Amino acid sequence: MSVRSVGIVLAAGASRRMGTAKAVLDFDGRSFLAHALAALDEGGVDARVVVAGPAPASVIAALPAGDDDVTVVQNLTPDRGQVSSLKVGLAHVSATWPDATLAVVTLVDHPAVRPSTVAALLGAARGPEAHAIVVPAYGGRRGHPVVFASTVWAELLAADDALGARVVVRADAGRVRIVEVDDGGILIDVDTPADLQDLRTTRRADGRLLGLRPAVKR
Repeated sequence: MSVRSVGIVLAAGASRRMGTAKAVLDFDGRSFLAHALAALDEGGVDARVVVAGPAPASVIAALPAGDDDVTVVQNLTPDRGQVSSLKVGLAHVSATWPDATLAVVTLVDHPAVRPSTVAALLGAARGPEAHAIVVPAYGGRRGHPVVFASTVWAELLAADDALGARVVVRADAGRVRIVEVDDGGILIDVDTPADLQDLRTTRRADGRLLGLRPAVKR
């Protein structure tokens, strides 16, 4: 199969505020990592990569049973910042799938992102008005995941670890497309036990999320 789009789940953080690896946390009967991988798969990516830290056992344990189409790679120095994990993921993608042109980058602590959001972002990245960077928004607030075309991967790989991917996103507004989605999950990041409790209790019967708070702004 030709691989043109790859989903990258960043899961190398130390989870110090949570006290437990976020990848293994349960939400609606599945691990956070399983939710992230399912959203990517059902949203239409061709391949998936998970970036774990130097001790990947918890990430491996959180992989959904029977899903063998996931590659786990390690960031041995995750303390350099989140973009260091993105660099590891992109380097693997470039070396493994030379025809890949799109990377959908999502965070393991955003387990409520819908597959329809991933599909919408990929559609925008492939459309006639395709941009190098596609960012989702809900109610005017930007969130995750973000799609990066291969035309900006070199910039991401060269980005200062201390400044992160935001430098690349903000470098040229003309190459960024904002896509409004009907998905509050793009704004919900779970960093603490209180965040997790909020996520588990602020749901309507139809699965829509309440009590939204913005993710970290890029």
